[in-house]
Amino acid sequence: MVDSFDEECDYLFKAVLTGDSAVGKSNLLSRFARNEFQLDSKPTIGVEFAYRNVKVGDKLIKAQIWDTAGQERFRAITSSYYRGALGALLVYDITRRVTFENVKKWLRELRDFGNPDMVVVLVGNKSDLSSSREVDLEEGKSFAEAEDLCFMETSALENLNVEEAFLEMITKIHEITSQKSLEAKNNEITSSLQGPKQIIQIDEVTATKKPYCCSS
Repeated sequence: MVDSFDEECDYLFKAVLTGDSAVGKSNLLSRFARNEFQLDSKPTIGVEFAYRNVKVGDKLIKAQIWDTAGQERFRAITSSYYRGALGALLVYDITRRVTFENVKKWLRELRDFGNPDMVVVLVGNKSDLSSSREVDLEEGKSFAEAEDLCFMETSALENLNVEEAFLEMITKIHEITSQKSLEAKNNEITSSLQGPKQIIQIDEVTATKKPYCCSS
């Protein structure tokens, strides 16, 4: 794991964690960023932030993850953080059906305020509490398939599939980014051959390599 904040990186990806309060978003993030878990973690107030540098192929990516509050009173604040986000972990608690039922609402917000190409991973957290399960694995899978989402069950407590969920999101963002960059280069070459060079507008975060983005 590369964890130097100042290390040179190739891409900066912004992503968000969203879902109802107390589904385990903060502990998922602390597991991924610092390999820590707090049994007595407090509800997130507004928005919190963590990062981690990740290698995907030969590229070093800084994943900038924003942990948003699940309480209704913070919705106006948290929804603004979806703008510019290239990925999201949409989290529910497998032991509380209402958190799964509310996934539709959170997904609608992500699609209303987020990037059109946003990669969304549906996460059923607290799989260590399977004896108290209220949402079957197949229900999560079916919903994810219907909405064209990635899906995974995790346990922040046991550190099960946490790394995999975040890396699934980051890898898919990288695939989309690489494709956009290739298309932009091809368009630029075609334009230069056909006549005066045209300005091609590309997402500044996803498609432009910024050599020192990790130190900013």
